[in-house]
Amino acid sequence: MDLEGFAKRKLREGEKEEAIIAEMCSRIVEIKRNRIRKEDAESISRAVLEEAKRTLDLKDELLTEIKSGVRMGEFGVGSRGSGDFYAHEKIGEIIGATSAVVDSSSLSDSGVVRFPREGKSKGNSEEKLVVVTVDGMHSRLSDFPFLAGFHVARAALRDVYVMGATPVALFSDIHVADDGDVAKIFDHVAGISAVSDAAGVPLVTGSTLRIGGDVVIGERMTGCVGAVGVADAVVSREGAKEGDVILMTEGAGGGTISTAALYYGEPEVVKETLNIQFLRACKALIGEKIVKRVHVMTDVTNGGIRGDANEIAKVAAVKLVFYEDTIRSVVNETVLGMLERHAIDYLGVSLDALLVICPEEVAEDVKEVVRSENVRIEEVGKVEAGKGAEIVVDGEKKEFVPKFREAAYTPVKKVVGESTINNFEDMKRKVDKAVEAAIYKRNRVKRMLGEKGER
Repeated sequence: MDLEGFAKRKLREGEKEEAIIAEMCSRIVEIKRNRIRKEDAESISRAVLEEAKRTLDLKDELLTEIKSGVRMGEFGVGSRGSGDFYAHEKIGEIIGATSAVVDSSSLSDSGVVRFPREGKSKGNSEEKLVVVTVDGMHSRLSDFPFLAGFHVARAALRDVYVMGATPVALFSDIHVADDGDVAKIFDHVAGISAVSDAAGVPLVTGSTLRIGGDVVIGERMTGCVGAVGVADAVVSREGAKEGDVILMTEGAGGGTISTAALYYGEPEVVKETLNIQFLRACKALIGEKIVKRVHVMTDVTNGGIRGDANEIAKVAAVKLVFYEDTIRSVVNETVLGMLERHAIDYLGVSLDALLVICPEEVAEDVKEVVRSENVRIEEVGKVEAGKGAEIVVDGEKKEFVPKFREAAYTPVKKVVGESTINNFEDMKRKVDKAVEAAIYKRNRVKRMLGEKGER
């Protein structure tokens, strides 16, 4: 529970201070139980209210939060659908043009910068590229710290590998709320370490904090894992070309599939996700230098193939056509069975498969290298002139687009739904205004920094 947020909301609603303190005190005792005395809970409540009052209505726009009036859940941020993609495009708009080789404008999950060796000029054979990425743990795996650590570490390594880079280091950030058991940290790090050791990429640093410090109570955990890689050249999503073929490896899922399995009461399916097939396949392609001959590598994660297909088509200005029957054939049978039993669209959920887009003459070499690692791979589509994505189902071409949210893969998500809400366009306009305000604030501070630098 966010005590500070609760206090500020009640103050804005005009609630009397003593009533706010009494209710907050009751909530604290309810959550902390015999770990706190009532008089101490009341003291904390009074202190939280005092802090909330002092920061409630600051007038300086540099110190106040920009408001759009649009809630994260309402807009679908983090739900890997159209609202989420729109928000990420706006993040790129705020960042603007950069000197990076690959930045947020590419809609890739990793960024790439040049790192010329000392004494050498840019553009020569000595130039190295540094690839950096960060992934947040699955929010529903808070009660399963080891799984959360395992899958987020694997995701970070995937994001480096698909750029054609070799990962060299991992780092982590773990936040546990005030009442969380300290062992969550160790369980989580063990999960990260399992992937780190299996992949041969060291976990070198990180941080551990409480969520909200003293003003958030409860047991929730969140965090992220980042990875750094190096490469001589990279591949990105803009590389898809007309005439290319699309290959896909077996997908058994990661954090999303684990979450679905746990909350639908099929925990045995989780074991199918505990593998490093993706990492082995990418490492082999890089080792055989095949990665330099492909145009795109990506992981099937963001809203499933529906989301990835449209992102690639957008940045590469081509049309992607998929064959549903072939895609189905390379999804892990146990995982696919669970998804179908619970009416979860397997095309709209993260399968954690490797998608390779390459010239037709390169495809057989890619398959041979991947299969040498005992990883299944098949041709699942092609690239044509045009825009967007299509899927062939029973011989008929159909539009292949992401929904407002990814496929609903837990009972709660089934209730929330996947469809676009009626006022989405209105919310987008409000989001646009918030982006403009953020850019204005950023530019104002840049001017201030410039003025200070001239003194």
